Amino acid sequence: QVQLVESGGGSVQAGGSLRLSCAASGYTYNINSMGWFRQAPGKGREGVAHINIGRGTTYYGTTYYADSVKGRFTISQDNAKNTVYLQMNSLKPEDTAMYYCAAHSGVYIYGLPTYEWYSYWGQGTQVTVSS
Repeated sequence: QVQLVESGGGSVQAGGSLRLSCAASGYTYNINSMGWFRQAPGKGREGVAHINIGRGTTYYGTTYYADSVKGRFTISQDNAKNTVYLQMNSLKPEDTAMYYCAAHSGVYIYGLPTYEWYSYWGQGTQVTVSS
């Protein structure tokens, strides 16, 4: 089993920045990709970013982003810490949502996977951006 724990959420003003962290534990050797999703109140779940992190895979380090966050958000990894980060800059009120981390044993190279494609999910961390 794999456990994912998100942290780093909070409240910021528009234009500000936050960095979310997702720490994986358990059978982490089996994880080759991770991603971030978000869900705002009354809205559906939205894929935000994805990264292929398996060092032994051809697509190691490849990243994908939702159009709404391109140029503002950056997903990155620290394999030594089994942690994936989401650096969020130039935040907007419409970025307000619960942010969830997810992981999978495979790689995905066709853009952002669906939430259901992943095998493991965290409990989420709240991000609130005020205008």
